[in-house]
Amino acid sequence: MTETLEIVSFRLKPGTRAGFVAGNGVVTDWLAQQPGFLSRHLAEREDQSWLDVVRWQSLAQAHAAAQRIMAEIGDCEAMQAIDPASVDMGHAAVVLSTS
Repeated sequence: MTETLEIVSFRLKPGTRAGFVAGNGVVTDWLAQQPGFLSRHLAEREDQSWLDVVRWQSLAQAHAAAQRIMAEIGDCEAMQAIDPASVDMGHAAVVLSTS
């Protein structure tokens, strides 16, 4: 298996930042239960766009979770705060990792 980073950039709908931040425990808890999940980092950029970087044991496990997330928790406050038109998701194979 090749460790994989899932990198998602997005913007929030106007007026939803507080609910998004407060409600993200639902997303983190769901991710933590998925096969292959290793870690997650959620960051806000200076321009108020966001990055969500999730580390997976494999690309296949990342894809499997991505296929289910909206059906399983898409109605939670954090997911509903995201502007769907702004979402850009990609994956990258990890070639070097340090702690």
